[in-house]
Amino acid sequence: MPIIETRDLTYTYPYANSPAFKNINLKVEKGEFVLLTGPSGCGKTTLCRCFNGLIPHFYGGNLEGEIFVAGLKTTEHAIYELAQHVGLVFQNPENQLFALTVERDVAFGLENLGLPRDEIQRRVDWALKVTGTYALRNKAPFELSGGQKQRVAIASVLAMQPEVIVLDEPTSFLDPLSAKNILEVINQLNKNLKITIILVEHRLDLAARYANRVMVMNEGRIILDGDPRKIFLEDETTLVGVGIPKVVKLYMLLNRAGIHLDRVPLSPEEASEEIMEALTLDKG
Repeated sequence: MPIIETRDLTYTYPYANSPAFKNINLKVEKGEFVLLTGPSGCGKTTLCRCFNGLIPHFYGGNLEGEIFVAGLKTTEHAIYELAQHVGLVFQNPENQLFALTVERDVAFGLENLGLPRDEIQRRVDWALKVTGTYALRNKAPFELSGGQKQRVAIASVLAMQPEVIVLDEPTSFLDPLSAKNILEVINQLNKNLKITIILVEHRLDLAARYANRVMVMNEGRIILDGDPRKIFLEDETTLVGVGIPKVVKLYMLLNRAGIHLDRVPLSPEEASEEIMEALTLDKG
């Protein structure tokens, strides 16, 4: 059974004249790393709010069709129930951090579940160590850098031990190095803990290398869905304003120049390896 499945899902915000997205049919398998992209206003964030029940339980509006997450029909379960299966990391970490210390922030969700104190401490310590923020546990969130705040926000979600983590443009307020570090943390959660990742992101140069699947949305619909190495070659991706990775553009230029690489690179490291191999074969 897919960890996430939607069937003809359509949602309209209260007082809106048209749906934010319509007729969404998708299946996400456990352990996948899905990169969700598309132009601003295409419905990405709204779709993600459905995965943990914020829509329709918090935002209201009209939700048609069906959505199942971890085997639960989200319209029939409260947000606090769904939060034990799906964690949502917001674009701005300051929307999630409010306690006096990092440790209290990470413990907040667990305390609301009424877990035993020793279990809370065990999970908090584990989440802080996994995200590399254990040394910050006694600091106030306002003392942290943007990258540190985002790591703590991820730790607060991770402590709930969800099966799925949804991240809504978590690097948008970060410099390139901090963004790369955050994406590395997310990748390790996917690879080492087998947590399903749904990452909404525009910075595809940084994010593409980690995903095993890319979905492109436009005007409330998923228009492309598949292997990144194939999706980024589609003309339709460029037409809807998705900035494909520069290494993919390099691949296209080399291909037109008669230099054929074995595969489409998704990172500068892959591009370098492929080019060196192509040049070596050419000399041979």
